[in-house]
Amino acid sequence: MAYDYDLLNVEISGRLAVVTINNPPINLITVPLYAQLSALTVELKADPALTVVLFKSADPDFFLAHFDVETILSFPIDTDAQKDQELNEYHSMCERVRSMDKVTIAQIEGRVGGGGSEFVSSMDMRFGVAGKTRINQMEVPIGILPGGTGTQRLPRLVGRGRALEIVLAGEDLDAETAERWGYLNRIFAADEIGPWVQALARRIAGFPADAVRLAKESVNAAEKPLDEGLREEAYLFQRLLRTDAAQANMRRFLEIGGQTREGELRVNELSGELSKNGG
Repeated sequence: MAYDYDLLNVEISGRLAVVTINNPPINLITVPLYAQLSALTVELKADPALTVVLFKSADPDFFLAHFDVETILSFPIDTDAQKDQELNEYHSMCERVRSMDKVTIAQIEGRVGGGGSEFVSSMDMRFGVAGKTRINQMEVPIGILPGGTGTQRLPRLVGRGRALEIVLAGEDLDAETAERWGYLNRIFAADEIGPWVQALARRIAGFPADAVRLAKESVNAAEKPLDEGLREEAYLFQRLLRTDAAQANMRRFLEIGGQTREGELRVNELSGELSKNGG
């Protein structure tokens, strides 16, 4: 994979890709940045070597702003609105980060808004900075609505009432409230978020690749009716049980103290050792 972009820096370390967004002065989603983000998600989805993708920003004050309003003003409006038969490209881009067989993580140190918020709300995990991270959907105040998955993704994240508050008020959602509502997984001090999220990403990337990929696939199946999701979970469990990595890591777990009283009291550390030996 080339990963050659001028507004996105992509660093690969083992099965982890770290993507740094850099489009000064506010990481506005301009047409060039949008094109590169879209192309990147296609490239990431197709990369068989990766299991984790971490997105962050070169600017600690702005993770990813809204879509360029001047560009939106240039959209054609001389014909009647039509309901698409297929997902548009922005929706498809967001769906790629949600459904790809890689864990997608956003390290949101500053502001994220509009289409940027819709992009990160499609990811698997989001982490922020206490007292600094701000989420904002500013579409309704300017006369439109979140059209990049926001009205569909936010209710699934935070519930209908809270989604309507975010969408209709156009006010900042602070980090503390965003964590409490479920938009952010956790929040950290500014000097703690980078090391913690990096360690999490590396830990996950160290586990058996098939286990990471199929565990995400199984969790995504929770959007199906319960009985269908349970059948999918049982099937994916059976698939993983038959992999060499699963057999090796289960044996290694027992060797290093799993299922002993002392080992189970520190099972978190045992899992970390398995990450270092992940297949």
